[in-house]
Amino acid sequence: MDFTSFLTSLGTSFLIFVILMLLFTWLSRRPGNAVVYYPNRILKGLDPWEGGGSSSRNPFTWIREAFSSSEQDVINMSGVDTAVYFVFLTTVLSIFMLSGIVLLPVLLPVAATEINTIITNSTSENSFNDLDKLAMGHVMEKSPRLWAFLLCAYWISIVTYFMLWKAYKHVLELRATALMSPEVKPEQFAVIVRDIPAVSEGQSRKEQVDSYFKSIYPEAFYRSMVATDNKQVNKIYEELEGYKKKLARAEAIYAQSKETGKPEGIKPTTKTGFLGLCGAKVDSIEYFNELIKELNSKLEAEQKVTLREKQQPSALVFFTNRVTAASAAQSLHAQMVDTWTVIDAPEARQVVWSNLKIMFFQRQIRQYVVYFIVALTILFYMIPIGLISALTTLSNLKKVVPFLKPLVDMPVLKTVLEAYLPQLALIVFLALLPKLLKFFSKMEGIPSESHLVRATSGKYFYFTIFNVFLGVTLGGTLFDSLKTIEDDPNSTVPMLANSLPGSATFFLTFVALKFFVGFGMELSRVVPLIIFHVKRKYLCKTEHELKEAWKPGDLSYATRVPGDLLIVTLVLSYSIIAPLIIPFGIVYFGLGWLVLRNQALKVFVPSFESYGRMWPHIHTRILAALLLFQVTMVGYFGVKKFVYTPFLIPLPVATCIFLYVCRKKFYRSFSNPALEVASGELKEIPNMEQIFRSFIPPSLNSEKVDDDQFEDALSQVSRMGSFA
Repeated sequence: MDFTSFLTSLGTSFLIFVILMLLFTWLSRRPGNAVVYYPNRILKGLDPWEGGGSSSRNPFTWIREAFSSSEQDVINMSGVDTAVYFVFLTTVLSIFMLSGIVLLPVLLPVAATEINTIITNSTSENSFNDLDKLAMGHVMEKSPRLWAFLLCAYWISIVTYFMLWKAYKHVLELRATALMSPEVKPEQFAVIVRDIPAVSEGQSRKEQVDSYFKSIYPEAFYRSMVATDNKQVNKIYEELEGYKKKLARAEAIYAQSKETGKPEGIKPTTKTGFLGLCGAKVDSIEYFNELIKELNSKLEAEQKVTLREKQQPSALVFFTNRVTAASAAQSLHAQMVDTWTVIDAPEARQVVWSNLKIMFFQRQIRQYVVYFIVALTILFYMIPIGLISALTTLSNLKKVVPFLKPLVDMPVLKTVLEAYLPQLALIVFLALLPKLLKFFSKMEGIPSESHLVRATSGKYFYFTIFNVFLGVTLGGTLFDSLKTIEDDPNSTVPMLANSLPGSATFFLTFVALKFFVGFGMELSRVVPLIIFHVKRKYLCKTEHELKEAWKPGDLSYATRVPGDLLIVTLVLSYSIIAPLIIPFGIVYFGLGWLVLRNQALKVFVPSFESYGRMWPHIHTRILAALLLFQVTMVGYFGVKKFVYTPFLIPLPVATCIFLYVCRKKFYRSFSNPALEVASGELKEIPNMEQIFRSFIPPSLNSEKVDDDQFEDALSQVSRMGSFA
């Protein structure tokens, strides 16, 4: 990429962001679009425009509102998890700013004033030398100037340790404050029990669980809910709910026909065959009513069978106070660790019921198998990622697809392709992964949705590191230099090390594309807006369908966090090699903080609340990025033949020690709620029956259920007019 292409990429990306921001300002002021730009506020019953009319808003009002919001505002609107995510953004932004204050005024002049007659690190056949002179690659081997780069590596490490330690303490306080809330949270009164041993003869699973916990917690035990195999009952329930929606739609169409056509209206019809595409044509309302009646009876029968005959070796156990539940979640209940395993319960909406039955050693084996499969996936994807990196350069593209040469050589098209093609190809390729990785995580036997998200995020992070950071850097170099490597295999390591400064230019434009175009699209919400209006005009007939059309979703931590951590890794790894990447990192996280602050306050609706459980995961990955940076520096200083390179060896050791200390000091409070936190006063006596009922799966929840019909599934200790 030459200097013109680089400036074109930056300029057009910035222009796109400005256009998208102005588009957001105009579109968000239209009342018909409020549900797209302010769904979180609307769902909470608040005024979308915070007291001022939409017409009074200027293009920068949202910026003022984002800056003026407090951390408590974020918690009130989007929960503790979102507030913790902003702690992450703020922490990384602080690391880059404090690093840039030293690195930019020190390293840029040191590199630029070096007299180097041989440029070995040009990014594009000596056409980008102006920026190469500002990189570490411009400094001669064994030069005393390398001391400045070495000392700056220490500065970055120290700043990172300090900011991460400070952030960990802050997140711990946020978590403790939330868990000590006087509000009653059902999950704080429950634990998940897995690996329940075989039932004794003449004893039901329910009696087994109740008697076991009643003997250990005679004063605080309330009742238990045995988990069941809900696959069949869920299938019937979802089918029933689908027909209810179809009935509501048919009734809405019928009512609309009375207003627009004949007074008696026209009843809608449907075909009874496959997917409603064939078969006899019948009255939709009558047909769906019959199906609903039939499925209701079928559901009730399946509920009875499920509760009596499909009980699993796992359960939810409820206690009358938070301290006992917190204590139970972190205690060893049986002498053998593979029986009566107890963990703290997540929110009811988070429970992955199908995974509760998976036994201890099965979970261990599944975990290792999944890790092995994910490792193979990473290695498998590294081949196409490397090819994408190599093939999307124009020179290689012309070799592989010769008939495109006339088009590619057009000056305007050439500039645009050089500026965007590799980055867009990489971004599109990465978008295919999250669902696959979430499927792998679920196969491990993880019991909660928030834990699934954390596991998926971790896999996605390591995937992006190996395949984006390493794959792009090494892939393009190897493709261009296969002949050299074939002739002299020993030249591989020095050649790759020397290529690192050149790879930074790709990542400069990659980061710029992510923050300008990515955050511009996030703010403007053009795609969700178009989808909503198309659905509203042509597909939505009921209020439920309309609400589903503008349902905003959450922050998507499984992909957003690893995406941000990739930028952290790139900026840290190239901060010494090419210090100009630091301002790009600052803009990315600064602009990200601003745009996502607006979205958190007005758009995103959390799908779960884990009270900051994501933070230890984020903290560990930032340190992994720092460790990669430090190891890279050791290697690159070695390539530069700097005699004092061993002075860098303490840095990776210090990072490992810092990680160990943080895990020992802080992590336990995230894996288990502290008893001093759980002992906080409640503003009211908890309604245990309501807490119990909140965990009943929707497919098993029925007002028609009678306790006597489900005595095998009810607690023999306390029958309170419910079932499990």
